[in-house]
Amino acid sequence: MHRSSTIAALAVVIAAMAMVCLTPPAAADVTLPKVISDNMVVQRDVRARIWGWADPGEEVTVAIRGQAKTRAADARGSWRILLDPMPAGGPFEMTVTGKNRIVVSNVAVGEVWVCSGQSNMAMRVASCLNFEQEKAAADYPMIRSLNGAIVSAAWPENDLGSGAWQVSTADTVGGFSAAGYFFARHLHQQLGVPIGFINVSLGGSAARAWVPAQDLRSDPDFAAWVNDIEAQVAEWNAGGAEYMKAYTAWQKEYNAAKAAGSTDLPKAPAFVRGRPQGLATGLYNGMIAPLRPMKIAGAIWYQGEADAGAPELYQKLFPMLINSWRREFRFDDMPFLFVQLADYDVASPWAFLREAQTKTLSLPNTGMAVITDVGDAKDIHPKDKQTVGYRLALNALAKVYGQDVVYSGPMYRDMRIEGSTIRISFDHVHGGLVARDAEAPIGFTIAGEDKQFVEAKAVIDGDTVLVSADGVSNPVAVRYAWASDPECNLYNAEGLPANPFRTDDWPRQ
Repeated sequence: MHRSSTIAALAVVIAAMAMVCLTPPAAADVTLPKVISDNMVVQRDVRARIWGWADPGEEVTVAIRGQAKTRAADARGSWRILLDPMPAGGPFEMTVTGKNRIVVSNVAVGEVWVCSGQSNMAMRVASCLNFEQEKAAADYPMIRSLNGAIVSAAWPENDLGSGAWQVSTADTVGGFSAAGYFFARHLHQQLGVPIGFINVSLGGSAARAWVPAQDLRSDPDFAAWVNDIEAQVAEWNAGGAEYMKAYTAWQKEYNAAKAAGSTDLPKAPAFVRGRPQGLATGLYNGMIAPLRPMKIAGAIWYQGEADAGAPELYQKLFPMLINSWRREFRFDDMPFLFVQLADYDVASPWAFLREAQTKTLSLPNTGMAVITDVGDAKDIHPKDKQTVGYRLALNALAKVYGQDVVYSGPMYRDMRIEGSTIRISFDHVHGGLVARDAEAPIGFTIAGEDKQFVEAKAVIDGDTVLVSADGVSNPVAVRYAWASDPECNLYNAEGLPANPFRTDDWPRQ
């Protein structure tokens, strides 16, 4: 992600990292984590967990919807209470009583999702398409969101740095994660139950920042990243503010020089070690670990731009991230839905990163939203987050909630060579293949044994596509939408785009 797109967030990070020891205060009062607060959503139909802190041995009682559960705090002052399963509904009042009494008001019971990733997940509704119209239509009392503070830490934290649940209204929706909100809105409209989403994301963040240290240490390719996390955090705390000051001054001077036609300035100040976006395990510790006790429906994820330069590593790292979250949330089959990289004109192997994302679908209970048709060649932050949220929600409705909806566009299944033509077969055709806004599909290339891909002619033949090219008499491989910013138009009849693919496994050049 561009430095200028994340510089504002870094100011928040520096403040947060200076106080990463977010352990609960040693006080007699019962206290609760940020996610257990007014306007919250509790996961329906499971034994939802309410937790917090009190004096060691202090008895704490949680009461809601006619049930009351009591438990004593342990020797460290921590307590956890499991509620009986509750159907969707609300609003309700929940009381937490020990030596003091806390009232949590306007509680809803429904579906709770964690939303994470980098800036395209962090991007607010106020920055997306048609904000004024979206704002005017945002009165949804049973859609609630919490934005967690940006915190990078050396060790897993017990609580978020800050954050409060907000009900969706015209006044609040502008600050919600756009992808998260449009995902939640479609689920709410289709399921008719309260939806809560917790946005914990940071622009420019690499996947390694969101993975527990024990998992990174388990792989020789990643172990070195976590050798001296505490030292890196200390260096950033000591030098991050000075870096921010120097970089801001440099950026201002650079922009002025560029406008004047001269850009012979020295390079920007180098990042000091411990930069939160890249600090291995830091964001997991500060933003995901505090959520682990919470019962959730699943997670949605929009990230990958920061890792696009190393797709081979991402192919290992991304499944590791998913599996680690499932372990830490004690939810072995936790639904994990993610967004494939959009189309964007950049000299980086985005096509291979998309392939790594596609291969991650081999993990059970995963789903992917393909959005190579809604990006912006000149903007790494496409403003159409409505389509992103909608396609994620289709995956959830089909894979999590068992609805009979089409959730995927055509996916490559196999190929067959027929003389000078290759026939490509697909799964998820759903009503037939369609070349949108054209008589024939575009975006296909073909190669012979020389591995030189050329633009190909493509013809839809039932549920298959025939691919050929003049000068390639003995083809061996086909690729589709295989570029950072591909021109492509193959869909199924339900209007969902075909997933980019290649039939070869030739090494990246």
